[in-house]
Amino acid sequence: MWVGQLISVTGSQMQWVAINWHVYLLTRSALALGAVGLVRVIPIILCSLLGGVVADAVDRKRLILATQAVMLTSAGALSLFTASGMQTIWPIYLLTAISSAAVAFEAPARQALLPALVPPEDFQNAVSLYLIVFQVSMIAGPAIAGLLLGSHSPALIYAINAASFLAVICALLMIRASGRATAGGEEAARVSFSALREGLSFVWRTPVIVQTMTLDFIATFFASATALLPIFATEILHVGARGLGVLAAAPAVGSVLTALVMARLGTLRRQGAIVIGAVAVYGAATIMFGLSRIFWLSLLSLAITGAADTVSTVLRQTIRQLSTPNNLRGRMTSVNMIFFMGGPQLGEMEAGAVATLTGSAAIAVVTGGIGCLVAVLLAALMARTLLRYEGTHGSNQY
Repeated sequence: MWVGQLISVTGSQMQWVAINWHVYLLTRSALALGAVGLVRVIPIILCSLLGGVVADAVDRKRLILATQAVMLTSAGALSLFTASGMQTIWPIYLLTAISSAAVAFEAPARQALLPALVPPEDFQNAVSLYLIVFQVSMIAGPAIAGLLLGSHSPALIYAINAASFLAVICALLMIRASGRATAGGEEAARVSFSALREGLSFVWRTPVIVQTMTLDFIATFFASATALLPIFATEILHVGARGLGVLAAAPAVGSVLTALVMARLGTLRRQGAIVIGAVAVYGAATIMFGLSRIFWLSLLSLAITGAADTVSTVLRQTIRQLSTPNNLRGRMTSVNMIFFMGGPQLGEMEAGAVATLTGSAAIAVVTGGIGCLVAVLLAALMARTLLRYEGTHGSNQY
């Protein structure tokens, strides 16, 4: 699974850069770039809760296989349309939305499956190592995409991404661990409104989960600068398509280094306070990126955002997954998806709108970073359960 995700997520990151670049070439519009985030998040908001219920009701491995097939088909269709000379952006939006709908079913199943593959005392390390897959892919994917976009059509990148999903499909077929959400004679959840209500009720009555989700959403809503990277690459830093690939990969460099350190350190204490501190660093680094006019300083700022986000992500996922029973993990994850993925994607739309209204991408990024710091201050004052959370192999220690 680890190797399969490495290949697949690399392809997906290549496609993410290619789509942003493709939309920018077709429109030259910051608002159109921000709309990419909107079409990604709407299917997640509409489908993720159902996706969590399904993930707790069916074999999770089979569900992931089905969603991988949908994403493969969407990427292949986008490649064909682009190669045929497509000059409008609506097919990009439509196929992006279809892929996002598939992710709304795939992510709860995949994240809920991970605790079944390792013992609880090793789970934080496993999350760190698993996150390295995504961050290495975020280095390699944008860098490769930047090189290819300098001399090839985005159609080639879309085709590569379609082929990359085969790696996950093969990996899933080789995994022996059970994909069922229940063990022994336990009754599996049914796809029903009562099952959804049960999951929502669990999340709502667990303060530390609510507080981590809320902090994540608010911070990423205000501090999502990635959608505007094509503008920074061309109009502010003047580094072109290849520079865009390097900029897009910079957060992942900081993330990989940090994830390796966290995997080596093992389980951390005072996890709640560390989460809040990491989000503060994320907001400050976002402001530094928005103010920078020097390429290396911009890269450093983005790398710091990646490092801070990794600390926060690893600890938040550890807190949530180990505080949730196995038969509810799919539904808990689906609720979290609205926050975890909704924040950045809506944040991209917010950044595009602010950049359009002010006429400055830099202002959009700086004000977003300030908003993130305000959210951290409010969390430090109000999220007392999270602030006191210690964390010892999944036990709630306050």
